[in-house]
Amino acid sequence: MPLQLFNTETRALQTVTPLDGKKVRFYTCGPTVYDFAHIGNFRTFIFEDILRRAMKFFGYEVMQVMNLTDVDDKTIRGSVAKKMSLNDFTSQYTKAFFEDIKTLNIEQVEHYPAATDYIPQMIEMIEELIRKGVAYVGKDGSVYFAIGKFPGYGKLSHLSLDELKVGASEGRRSQDEYGKENIADFVLWKGYDPERDGEVYWESPFGKGRPGWHLECSVMARAILGDTIDIHAGGVDLMFPHHENEIAQSESCTGCCFSKLWVHAEHLLVDNKKMSKSLGNFYTLRDLLEKGYSGKVIRYMLMQTHYRTSLNFTFQGLEGAKAAISRINDFIIRLEEYQGPLGVQFADIESFTARAIEDFGKALADDLNVPEALAVLFEMIRAANGLCDAKKLSRHDAEAILEVVKKMDSVLGVGTFTHESVPAEVQKLVDERQHARAVRDWKRSDEIRDALAGLGYVVEDTPSGSRVKRL
Repeated sequence: MPLQLFNTETRALQTVTPLDGKKVRFYTCGPTVYDFAHIGNFRTFIFEDILRRAMKFFGYEVMQVMNLTDVDDKTIRGSVAKKMSLNDFTSQYTKAFFEDIKTLNIEQVEHYPAATDYIPQMIEMIEELIRKGVAYVGKDGSVYFAIGKFPGYGKLSHLSLDELKVGASEGRRSQDEYGKENIADFVLWKGYDPERDGEVYWESPFGKGRPGWHLECSVMARAILGDTIDIHAGGVDLMFPHHENEIAQSESCTGCCFSKLWVHAEHLLVDNKKMSKSLGNFYTLRDLLEKGYSGKVIRYMLMQTHYRTSLNFTFQGLEGAKAAISRINDFIIRLEEYQGPLGVQFADIESFTARAIEDFGKALADDLNVPEALAVLFEMIRAANGLCDAKKLSRHDAEAILEVVKKMDSVLGVGTFTHESVPAEVQKLVDERQHARAVRDWKRSDEIRDALAGLGYVVEDTPSGSRVKRL
Protein backbone atom coordinates (compact mmCIF):
# COMPACT_ATOMS: atom_id res chain seq x y z
CA MET A 1 0.00 0.00 0.00
CA PRO A 2 1.35 3.50 -0.81
CA LEU A 3 2.26 5.93 1.96
CA GLN A 4 0.34 9.17 1.52
CA LEU A 5 1.00 12.44 3.33
CA PHE A 6 -0.81 15.77 3.36
CA ASN A 7 1.25 18.20 1.31
CA THR A 8 1.03 21.65 2.90
CA GLU A 9 1.79 23.32 -0.43
CA THR A 10 -0.94 21.61 -2.49
CA ARG A 11 -3.34 21.09 0.46
CA ALA A 12 -3.90 17.51 -0.73
CA LEU A 13 -2.73 13.98 0.02
CA GLN A 14 0.31 12.97 -1.99
CA THR A 15 1.97 9.58 -2.39
CA VAL A 16 5.57 9.43 -1.23
CA THR A 17 7.52 8.69 -4.39
CA PRO A 18 11.32 9.10 -4.12
CA LEU A 19 13.01 10.91 -6.99
CA ASP A 20 15.36 7.99 -7.58
CA GLY A 21 12.64 5.40 -6.99
CA LYS A 22 14.03 4.00 -3.74
CA LYS A 23 15.69 6.46 -1.35
CA VAL A 24 13.68 9.26 0.30
CA ARG A 25 15.74 12.42 0.71
CA PHE A 26 14.27 13.91 3.86
CA TYR A 27 15.13 17.26 5.48
CA THR A 28 13.98 18.23 8.97
CA CYS A 29 14.58 21.49 10.79
CA GLY A 30 16.49 20.68 13.97
CA PRO A 31 17.09 22.56 17.21
CA THR A 32 18.61 25.96 17.76
CA VAL A 33 21.20 25.04 20.36
CA TYR A 34 20.94 28.01 22.72
CA ASP A 35 18.99 26.26 25.50
CA PHE A 36 17.42 22.91 26.40
CA ALA A 37 14.75 21.88 23.90
CA HIS A 38 11.17 22.07 25.20
CA ILE A 39 8.31 19.61 24.76
CA GLY A 40 6.86 21.62 21.87
CA ASN A 41 10.11 21.04 19.98
CA PHE A 42 9.99 17.35 20.83
CA ARG A 43 6.41 17.00 19.65
CA THR A 44 7.75 17.90 16.18
CA PHE A 45 10.91 15.81 16.46
CA ILE A 46 8.91 12.73 17.51
CA PHE A 47 6.48 13.24 14.61
CA GLU A 48 9.47 13.36 12.26
CA ASP A 49 10.88 10.23 13.89
CA ILE A 50 7.57 8.39 13.43
CA LEU A 51 7.54 9.48 9.77
CA ARG A 52 11.10 8.24 9.30
CA ARG A 53 10.26 4.89 10.93
CA ALA A 54 7.04 4.57 8.92
CA MET A 55 8.88 5.07 5.64
CA LYS A 56 11.26 2.27 6.62
CA PHE A 57 8.23 0.14 7.61
CA PHE A 58 6.96 0.53 4.04
CA GLY A 59 10.32 -0.47 2.58
CA TYR A 60 11.77 2.91 1.64
CA GLU A 61 15.41 3.73 2.16
CA VAL A 62 15.79 7.02 4.01
CA MET A 63 18.52 9.64 3.95
CA GLN A 64 17.58 12.22 6.55
CA VAL A 65 19.23 15.51 7.44
CA MET A 66 18.49 17.37 10.66
CA ASN A 67 20.37 20.63 10.96
CA LEU A 68 21.77 22.12 14.14
CA THR A 69 21.40 25.91 14.21
CA ASP A 70 24.50 27.00 16.09
CA VAL A 71 24.69 30.57 14.83
CA ASP A 72 21.77 33.00 14.95
CA ASP A 73 20.57 35.87 17.15
CA LYS A 74 19.76 33.59 20.09
CA THR A 75 23.02 31.63 20.14
CA ILE A 76 25.10 34.78 19.78
CA ARG A 77 23.12 36.62 22.45
CA GLY A 78 23.60 33.69 24.82
CA SER A 79 27.32 33.34 24.18
CA VAL A 80 27.89 37.09 24.64
CA ALA A 81 25.88 37.13 27.87
CA LYS A 82 27.82 34.15 29.26
CA LYS A 83 31.15 35.50 27.97
CA MET A 84 31.80 32.20 26.21
CA SER A 85 32.94 31.41 22.69
CA LEU A 86 30.04 30.56 20.36
CA ASN A 87 31.25 26.97 20.04
CA ASP A 88 31.64 26.44 23.79
CA PHE A 89 28.21 27.93 24.43
CA THR A 90 26.34 25.88 21.79
CA SER A 91 28.20 22.59 22.30
CA GLN A 92 26.70 22.12 25.77
CA TYR A 93 23.18 22.30 24.34
CA THR A 94 24.09 20.17 21.35
CA LYS A 95 25.24 17.48 23.79
CA ALA A 96 22.01 17.85 25.78
CA PHE A 97 19.94 17.50 22.61
CA PHE A 98 21.53 14.16 21.72
CA GLU A 99 21.01 12.94 25.29
CA ASP A 100 17.35 13.95 25.08
CA ILE A 101 16.62 12.23 21.77
CA LYS A 102 18.19 9.05 23.14
CA THR A 103 15.89 9.28 26.18
CA LEU A 104 12.88 9.66 23.87
CA ASN A 105 13.98 6.73 21.68
CA ILE A 106 14.27 8.97 18.62
CA GLU A 107 16.42 7.28 15.99
CA GLN A 108 19.63 9.00 14.99
CA VAL A 109 19.48 10.28 11.42
CA GLU A 110 22.17 10.07 8.77
CA HIS A 111 23.36 13.69 8.92
CA TYR A 112 23.42 16.39 11.63
CA PRO A 113 25.12 19.35 9.91
CA ALA A 114 25.99 22.39 12.00
CA ALA A 115 25.42 25.73 10.32
CA THR A 116 28.91 27.00 11.15
CA ASP A 117 30.44 24.19 9.08
CA TYR A 118 28.80 25.49 5.88
CA ILE A 119 29.67 29.20 5.87
CA PRO A 120 31.66 29.06 2.57
CA GLN A 121 28.74 27.39 0.78
CA MET A 122 26.38 30.01 2.22
CA ILE A 123 28.53 32.81 0.87
CA GLU A 124 28.57 31.11 -2.55
CA MET A 125 24.77 30.90 -2.64
CA ILE A 126 24.44 34.57 -1.69
CA GLU A 127 26.86 35.54 -4.50
CA GLU A 128 24.78 33.50 -6.96
CA LEU A 129 21.55 35.17 -5.82
CA ILE A 130 23.14 38.61 -6.22
CA ARG A 131 24.34 37.69 -9.72
CA LYS A 132 20.80 36.63 -10.61
CA GLY A 133 19.41 39.95 -9.42
CA VAL A 134 17.20 38.60 -6.64
CA ALA A 135 19.43 39.74 -3.77
CA TYR A 136 21.10 43.05 -2.97
CA VAL A 137 23.43 44.65 -0.45
CA GLY A 138 21.48 47.00 1.79
CA LYS A 139 22.52 50.37 3.19
CA ASP A 140 23.44 48.71 6.49
CA GLY A 141 25.93 46.28 4.87
CA SER A 142 23.56 43.32 5.14
CA VAL A 143 22.44 41.30 2.11
CA TYR A 144 18.70 40.91 1.50
CA PHE A 145 16.53 38.72 -0.69
CA ALA A 146 14.05 40.73 -2.77
CA ILE A 147 10.84 38.74 -2.48
CA GLY A 148 9.23 40.80 -5.22
CA LYS A 149 11.69 39.17 -7.64
CA PHE A 150 10.36 35.66 -6.85
CA PRO A 151 6.87 35.28 -8.40
CA GLY A 152 6.03 32.17 -6.39
CA TYR A 153 6.51 33.74 -2.98
CA GLY A 154 3.67 32.73 -0.67
CA LYS A 155 2.83 29.44 -2.41
CA LEU A 156 3.46 27.37 0.72
CA SER A 157 1.62 29.54 3.25
CA HIS A 158 -0.94 30.61 0.60
CA LEU A 159 -0.44 34.28 1.46
CA SER A 160 -0.32 37.00 -1.19
CA LEU A 161 2.58 39.41 -1.48
CA ASP A 162 0.29 42.32 -0.57
CA GLU A 163 -0.77 40.55 2.64
CA LEU A 164 2.86 39.92 3.51
CA LYS A 165 3.79 43.57 2.96
CA VAL A 166 0.93 44.75 5.17
CA GLY A 167 1.85 42.29 7.90
CA ALA A 168 5.48 43.33 7.79
CA SER A 169 4.69 47.06 7.92
CA GLU A 170 2.38 46.58 10.89
CA GLY A 171 5.03 44.69 12.85
CA ARG A 172 7.90 46.16 14.85
CA ARG A 173 11.02 46.87 12.81
CA SER A 174 14.29 45.61 14.21
CA GLN A 175 17.43 47.66 13.76
CA ASP A 176 18.77 45.56 10.87
CA GLU A 177 15.57 46.10 8.81
CA TYR A 178 16.27 49.75 8.04
CA GLY A 179 18.73 48.86 5.26
CA LYS A 180 16.08 47.09 3.18
CA GLU A 181 14.60 48.31 -0.09
CA ASN A 182 11.30 46.66 0.86
CA ILE A 183 10.00 46.01 4.37
CA ALA A 184 9.02 42.41 3.44
CA ASP A 185 12.51 41.42 2.16
CA PHE A 186 14.47 39.04 4.36
CA VAL A 187 18.11 38.91 5.32
CA LEU A 188 20.63 36.50 3.77
CA TRP A 189 23.73 37.93 5.43
CA LYS A 190 23.74 40.11 8.53
CA GLY A 191 26.34 42.84 8.53
CA TYR A 192 28.58 42.76 11.60
CA ASP A 193 27.49 44.77 14.62
CA PRO A 194 30.16 44.58 17.37
CA GLU A 195 27.72 45.54 20.11
CA ARG A 196 25.25 42.82 19.08
CA ASP A 197 27.60 40.12 17.77
CA GLY A 198 30.62 40.36 20.05
CA GLU A 199 33.44 38.44 18.37
CA VAL A 200 31.18 36.31 16.16
CA TYR A 201 31.63 37.10 12.47
CA TRP A 202 33.02 35.74 9.21
CA GLU A 203 34.75 37.57 6.39
CA SER A 204 32.88 37.72 3.08
CA PRO A 205 32.80 39.67 -0.19
CA PHE A 206 30.01 41.72 1.42
CA GLY A 207 32.04 42.52 4.52
CA LYS A 208 32.14 41.03 8.00
CA GLY A 209 28.98 39.32 9.15
CA ARG A 210 27.13 36.06 9.50
CA PRO A 211 24.47 34.13 7.59
CA GLY A 212 20.76 34.66 8.02
CA TRP A 213 18.87 31.81 9.66
CA HIS A 214 16.70 31.04 6.62
CA LEU A 215 19.71 30.66 4.34
CA GLU A 216 21.36 28.05 6.55
CA CYS A 217 18.75 25.33 5.91
CA SER A 218 18.70 25.89 2.14
CA VAL A 219 22.44 25.51 1.90
CA MET A 220 22.74 22.44 4.11
CA ALA A 221 19.82 20.70 2.37
CA ARG A 222 21.34 21.35 -1.05
CA ALA A 223 24.89 20.39 -0.03
CA ILE A 224 23.86 17.00 1.37
CA LEU A 225 20.63 16.04 -0.45
CA GLY A 226 20.84 17.87 -3.77
CA ASP A 227 18.90 20.64 -5.54
CA THR A 228 15.55 18.87 -5.08
CA ILE A 229 14.56 16.88 -2.01
CA ASP A 230 11.63 14.50 -1.54
CA ILE A 231 10.23 15.67 1.81
CA HIS A 232 10.77 18.70 4.03
CA ALA A 233 9.22 18.55 7.49
CA GLY A 234 8.94 20.80 10.52
CA GLY A 235 6.57 22.50 12.92
CA VAL A 236 3.70 24.58 11.56
CA ASP A 237 5.27 27.64 13.17
CA LEU A 238 8.11 27.37 10.63
CA MET A 239 5.84 27.39 7.56
CA PHE A 240 6.01 31.16 7.38
CA PRO A 241 8.36 32.83 7.05
CA HIS A 242 11.14 30.23 7.43
CA HIS A 243 10.06 27.57 4.95
CA GLU A 244 8.60 30.14 2.57
CA ASN A 245 11.98 31.87 2.52
CA GLU A 246 13.82 28.58 2.00
CA ILE A 247 11.74 27.96 -1.12
CA ALA A 248 12.36 31.45 -2.50
CA GLN A 249 16.14 31.47 -2.09
CA SER A 250 16.66 27.81 -3.08
CA GLU A 251 14.53 27.88 -6.22
CA SER A 252 15.88 31.28 -7.26
CA CYS A 253 19.40 29.89 -6.99
CA THR A 254 18.96 26.49 -8.68
CA GLY A 255 15.91 26.94 -10.90
CA CYS A 256 14.66 23.61 -9.52
CA CYS A 257 11.78 22.64 -7.25
CA PHE A 258 13.19 22.73 -3.72
CA SER A 259 10.97 20.09 -2.09
CA LYS A 260 8.35 17.86 -3.67
CA LEU A 261 6.39 17.47 -0.44
CA TRP A 262 6.00 19.61 2.68
CA VAL A 263 4.63 18.23 5.95
CA HIS A 264 4.03 20.24 9.13
CA ALA A 265 3.15 19.25 12.69
CA GLU A 266 0.63 21.39 14.54
CA HIS A 267 1.23 23.33 17.75
CA LEU A 268 1.47 21.88 21.24
CA LEU A 269 -0.65 23.52 23.94
CA VAL A 270 -0.38 23.07 27.69
CA ASP A 271 -3.74 22.91 29.46
CA ASN A 272 -5.25 24.49 26.32
CA LYS A 273 -2.90 27.48 26.52
CA LYS A 274 0.17 28.46 24.57
CA MET A 275 3.26 27.24 26.40
CA SER A 276 5.01 30.20 28.01
CA LYS A 277 7.48 30.75 30.83
CA SER A 278 5.40 33.70 31.99
CA LEU A 279 2.38 31.40 32.44
CA GLY A 280 4.41 28.85 34.35
CA ASN A 281 3.47 26.08 31.89
CA PHE A 282 6.80 25.81 30.06
CA TYR A 283 8.45 22.38 30.24
CA THR A 284 11.67 20.92 28.92
CA LEU A 285 12.06 17.16 28.69
CA ARG A 286 14.27 17.29 31.76
CA ASP A 287 11.54 18.99 33.79
CA LEU A 288 9.25 16.01 33.15
CA LEU A 289 11.97 13.44 33.85
CA GLU A 290 12.53 15.09 37.22
CA LYS A 291 8.83 14.57 37.94
CA GLY A 292 9.31 10.82 37.52
CA TYR A 293 8.04 10.26 33.98
CA SER A 294 10.08 8.03 31.67
CA GLY A 295 11.20 8.97 28.19
CA LYS A 296 8.87 6.44 26.56
CA VAL A 297 5.86 7.69 28.53
CA ILE A 298 6.63 11.24 27.36
CA ARG A 299 7.14 9.96 23.81
CA TYR A 300 3.74 8.25 23.88
CA MET A 301 2.06 11.40 25.18
CA LEU A 302 3.60 13.53 22.42
CA MET A 303 2.80 11.14 19.56
CA GLN A 304 -0.72 9.92 20.37
CA THR A 305 -2.55 12.80 18.63
CA HIS A 306 -2.52 13.09 14.83
CA TYR A 307 0.35 15.33 13.79
CA ARG A 308 -1.96 17.79 11.98
CA THR A 309 -4.06 18.27 15.12
CA SER A 310 -3.01 20.51 18.00
CA LEU A 311 -1.86 18.44 20.97
CA ASN A 312 -3.07 19.52 24.39
CA PHE A 313 -0.47 18.48 26.95
CA THR A 314 -1.72 17.78 30.49
CA PHE A 315 -0.36 15.82 33.41
CA GLN A 316 -3.56 13.81 33.39
CA GLY A 317 -2.70 12.89 29.82
CA LEU A 318 0.79 11.88 30.95
CA GLU A 319 -0.74 9.53 33.52
CA GLY A 320 -2.88 8.05 30.74
CA ALA A 321 0.24 7.57 28.62
CA LYS A 322 1.91 5.86 31.56
CA ALA A 323 -1.00 3.43 31.85
CA ALA A 324 -0.91 2.75 28.09
CA ILE A 325 2.82 2.00 28.17
CA SER A 326 2.27 -0.38 31.11
CA ARG A 327 -0.46 -2.19 29.20
CA ILE A 328 1.77 -2.60 26.16
CA ASN A 329 4.76 -3.81 28.16
CA ASP A 330 2.69 -6.13 30.36
CA PHE A 331 1.41 -7.73 27.15
CA ILE A 332 4.94 -8.07 25.80
CA ILE A 333 6.08 -9.75 29.02
CA ARG A 334 3.08 -12.08 28.90
CA LEU A 335 3.95 -13.15 25.37
CA GLU A 336 7.63 -13.57 26.21
CA GLU A 337 6.82 -15.79 29.19
CA TYR A 338 3.76 -17.56 27.77
CA GLN A 339 4.09 -21.34 27.36
CA GLY A 340 0.57 -22.44 26.49
CA PRO A 341 -0.98 -25.91 26.77
CA LEU A 342 0.69 -28.72 24.87
CA GLY A 343 -1.00 -29.84 21.67
CA VAL A 344 -3.00 -26.62 21.26
CA GLN A 345 -2.59 -24.19 18.38
CA PHE A 346 -4.86 -21.34 17.33
CA ALA A 347 -6.20 -22.38 13.93
CA ASP A 348 -6.48 -18.82 12.65
CA ILE A 349 -3.10 -17.46 13.80
CA GLU A 350 -1.84 -16.55 10.32
CA SER A 351 -4.91 -14.52 9.38
CA PHE A 352 -5.01 -13.02 12.91
CA THR A 353 -1.48 -11.65 12.64
CA ALA A 354 -1.75 -10.72 8.95
CA ARG A 355 -4.95 -8.75 9.55
CA ALA A 356 -3.40 -6.86 12.46
CA ILE A 357 -0.30 -5.81 10.54
CA GLU A 358 -2.36 -4.90 7.46
CA ASP A 359 -4.72 -2.69 9.49
CA PHE A 360 -1.73 -1.08 11.21
CA GLY A 361 -0.13 -0.36 7.83
CA LYS A 362 -3.36 1.10 6.44
CA ALA A 363 -3.52 3.53 9.34
CA LEU A 364 0.05 4.70 8.78
CA ALA A 365 -0.45 4.94 5.00
CA ASP A 366 -3.36 7.32 5.58
CA ASP A 367 -1.35 10.45 6.37
CA LEU A 368 0.48 8.84 9.29
CA ASN A 369 -2.64 8.20 11.37
CA VAL A 370 -0.93 7.19 14.61
CA PRO A 371 -4.12 7.29 16.76
CA GLU A 372 -5.71 4.70 14.46
CA ALA A 373 -2.49 2.64 14.44
CA LEU A 374 -2.51 2.61 18.25
CA ALA A 375 -6.16 1.52 18.19
CA VAL A 376 -5.16 -1.44 16.01
CA LEU A 377 -2.40 -2.37 18.46
CA PHE A 378 -4.68 -2.23 21.50
CA GLU A 379 -7.44 -4.21 19.75
CA MET A 380 -4.87 -6.91 19.00
CA ILE A 381 -3.75 -6.85 22.65
CA ARG A 382 -7.36 -7.22 23.81
CA ALA A 383 -8.06 -10.13 21.47
CA ALA A 384 -4.76 -11.92 22.16
CA ASN A 385 -5.16 -11.58 25.93
CA GLY A 386 -8.54 -13.23 25.59
CA LEU A 387 -7.01 -16.11 23.65
CA CYS A 388 -4.29 -16.48 26.29
CA ASP A 389 -6.88 -16.49 29.07
CA ALA A 390 -8.84 -19.21 27.27
CA LYS A 391 -5.65 -21.25 26.75
CA LYS A 392 -6.24 -21.24 22.98
CA LEU A 393 -2.69 -20.21 22.01
CA SER A 394 0.44 -22.32 21.76
CA ARG A 395 3.92 -21.05 22.49
CA HIS A 396 4.45 -20.78 18.72
CA ASP A 397 1.29 -18.64 18.41
CA ALA A 398 2.50 -16.31 21.14
CA GLU A 399 5.84 -15.90 19.35
CA ALA A 400 4.03 -15.07 16.09
CA ILE A 401 1.99 -12.36 17.81
CA LEU A 402 5.11 -11.03 19.53
CA GLU A 403 6.76 -10.58 16.13
CA VAL A 404 3.80 -8.47 15.02
CA VAL A 405 4.12 -6.30 18.13
CA LYS A 406 7.82 -5.85 17.37
CA LYS A 407 7.04 -4.79 13.81
CA MET A 408 4.47 -2.28 15.02
CA ASP A 409 6.87 -0.98 17.62
CA SER A 410 9.56 -0.48 14.98
CA VAL A 411 7.40 2.56 14.12
CA LEU A 412 5.98 3.49 17.52
CA GLY A 413 9.16 3.04 19.56
CA VAL A 414 7.50 2.66 22.97
CA GLY A 415 7.84 -1.05 23.80
CA THR A 416 10.43 -2.86 25.90
CA PHE A 417 11.18 -6.35 24.61
CA THR A 418 13.96 -7.49 26.89
CA HIS A 419 14.01 -7.18 30.64
CA GLU A 420 16.08 -4.14 31.45
CA SER A 421 19.19 -4.71 33.49
CA VAL A 422 18.68 -2.99 36.82
CA PRO A 423 21.28 -1.14 38.91
CA ALA A 424 23.16 -3.22 41.47
CA GLU A 425 21.53 -1.38 44.40
CA VAL A 426 18.08 -2.17 43.00
CA GLN A 427 18.90 -5.83 42.44
CA LYS A 428 20.30 -6.07 45.99
CA LEU A 429 17.01 -4.75 47.38
CA VAL A 430 15.02 -7.18 45.21
CA ASP A 431 17.07 -10.11 46.52
CA GLU A 432 16.66 -8.88 50.10
CA ARG A 433 12.92 -8.60 49.61
CA GLN A 434 12.70 -12.14 48.25
CA HIS A 435 14.50 -13.36 51.37
CA ALA A 436 12.15 -11.33 53.60
CA ARG A 437 9.14 -12.90 51.89
CA ALA A 438 10.67 -16.37 52.22
CA VAL A 439 10.93 -15.95 56.02
CA ARG A 440 7.49 -14.23 56.11
CA ASP A 441 8.90 -10.87 57.25
CA TRP A 442 6.08 -8.94 55.57
CA LYS A 443 6.91 -5.66 57.26
CA ARG A 444 10.45 -5.69 55.86
CA SER A 445 9.12 -6.78 52.48
CA ASP A 446 6.81 -3.76 52.36
CA GLU A 447 9.61 -1.40 53.45
CA ILE A 448 11.79 -2.64 50.61
CA ARG A 449 8.93 -2.26 48.13
CA ASP A 450 8.60 1.40 49.19
CA ALA A 451 12.37 1.89 48.88
CA LEU A 452 12.30 0.47 45.35
CA ALA A 453 9.44 2.80 44.44
CA GLY A 454 11.56 5.71 45.63
CA LEU A 455 14.25 4.59 43.18
CA GLY A 456 11.72 4.42 40.36
CA TYR A 457 11.10 0.65 40.31
CA VAL A 458 8.17 -1.58 41.13
CA VAL A 459 8.19 -5.28 42.02
CA GLU A 460 5.42 -7.50 40.72
CA ASP A 461 4.88 -10.92 42.31
CA THR A 462 3.84 -13.50 39.70
CA PRO A 463 3.36 -17.28 39.84
CA SER A 464 6.77 -17.62 38.17
CA GLY A 465 8.49 -15.34 40.70
CA SER A 466 9.12 -11.65 41.33
CA ARG A 467 9.56 -9.27 38.41
CA VAL A 468 11.12 -5.80 38.69
CA LYS A 469 10.47 -3.02 36.21
CA ARG A 470 10.64 0.75 36.00
CA LEU A 471 7.67 2.80 37.12
